Parts: sequence; C-alpha cells; structure tokens
Amino acid sequence: MKVLITGGSGFIGQALCQRLIDAGHQPLVVSRAPDKAKKGLPAEVVVREQVSDFAAEGPEAIVNLAGEPIAEGRWTEAKKKALIESRIGITRDAVDFCSTQERPPAVLVSASAMGYYGDQGSRDVTEQTTPHDEFAHQLCKRWEEEARRAESSGVRVAILRIGLVLDAGGGMLAKTTPVFKLGLGGKLGDGSQYMPWIHRNDMVGMILFLLERDDLSGAFNASAPNPVTNADFTRELGRALKRPAVLPAPALALKLAFGEMSRLLLTGAKMLPARMEQAGFEFEYRDLDQALNAIFRS
Repeated sequence: MKVLITGGSGFIGQALCQRLIDAGHQPLVVSRAPDKAKKGLPAEVVVREQVSDFAAEGPEAIVNLAGEPIAEGRWTEAKKKALIESRIGITRDAVDFCSTQERPPAVLVSASAMGYYGDQGSRDVTEQTTPHDEFAHQLCKRWEEEARRAESSGVRVAILRIGLVLDAGGGMLAKTTPVFKLGLGGKLGDGSQYMPWIHRNDMVGMILFLLERDDLSGAFNASAPNPVTNADFTRELGRALKRPAVLPAPALALKLAFGEMSRLLLTGAKMLPARMEQAGFEFEYRDLDQALNAIFRS
C-alpha cells in the first residue's frame, strides 16, 4: 500500500515510516524541506515538497500529521494565526487532493489533539465528552472539520486526538529530561491537572490499526488507558531517571512567562481511549512506569 504522509519527518512520522516499510508498504512523505527530511528517514521513503506532487503515485491512504508545535512561546495573535494555518492549510491540501483523484485514497487518518476537549478537570473524558470552549478547542475543531470534508469524496476519515507522545529522541521528553537529569524537575502549578500520554509505539500502532480497519471512522482518543496527573507524571519521571523532582514551577510564574499558552501546562483532561479499546486495539504500554522504564532502559 502507498501511504502519503504529511509531517512524515516529525517525531511520530519517522517511526511510522519505518513501521510501514517493515510491513511492506511504501511511505510517500510531504515536506517543505525535502533534502533535510530525507536525512532523518529510511532510504526507501520518497519525499516531495507538496501533496499534489504525488498525484501520479495514486496513494491508497493519507496520514495527516503536520502542524507547528503548539506549546512553544506565548500565544500572540501572529502565533495563533500560524498555529491555525499550519494545520488547516496542509489538511486542506490533503482533502483537495482526494477530490481531484480519479481513484481517491480509501482513508484519511488525520491528527487532532487532546486540546480539543479544553480544561476538563478530573472527570473522565471520552470521545462523547462536551468540550470546554477555549483557543485549543477552537483550533482542533477547525482542524477536524477540515479533515472531515474528505468524506464528500468517498474517503473514510478517522481522527486521532493525540495526547503527549513519549519515547526517546523527541517529543515532550526531549525537553523535560535534561532538566530532570539535573535534579531541577518538578510539578507544574499544583500538579493536579491530568496529562494524557501515549508511548510512540502505541501511537504508530493506532495509526496502522485505523488504516487497516475499514469499519472505523470518526474521532478517537489517542492516549494510554491510564492517564496521570502532572504530579504523578513528575514523580514517575524522576523515579525513572533516579533524580529528585521537587522543584515546582509556580502557576503564577508560568502565567507571567507564557500568558494564555500557560493553560496547556496548568489545565488538562483525563482522556480515555474508549473507542479504541471498544474496537479491540491492544496497547503495548498501558501504564506510565512501564513506558518510562522501557524508554530509559533502551
């Protein structure tokens, strides 16, 4: 199967490309910097600059992972615009590609994020939970609506609301691990906010699961079955690294430093993969201590 991937040179995309190759599939990656992207991808991956550049290949599936990092710097109006455009623009390209193909791809698996739900406190959050209306929700809602337009071309659309993706070599651990190794780690605010997480192996597994299961569409929570609070995450990370984690970052300091973006750090959702488990997806890593021990042992 030929699988067109936007964001294929990113943290999830790199692992996805390798798993696709191992399974006998052909990854076709879209990147604004093809030469740079090729350096981080297996030699078998074909990399081109635009979605439309792959029209002749006739991909049978699309995985849409592209988007500018959201948890970096203050959310100025310019930053918000860039966050929206980086997601909506490439998703629109993928959807328009489907509408122009004589034989459109059978499926579009498109990324969204846990931010879809906004601040949910400590309640259980499934795909049926009513979201809290704030910028992160509005961003994800527009992103998902754009992806769903592909249904009008007869494409099955599955959307993954992704939690914090954990593995060595990237993602949120690449930013937090050095601080914790210095013994400077600690909880954010009071640490009561939930942090839905998922090991990168399971994240890639979910994508492959949705590519193969033609009976599955709509939104799916992409997180492990056992979300933890920030305080629990901090304690487990410190334990895995054999370092103390006792230096909290006060909520006021985070609000002063990051403004509205600090909501991503100080609020959360106890997101549960209800639909994935109902569909029979089997997790390799269900518990945080298991995932972190595997990551730092490797």
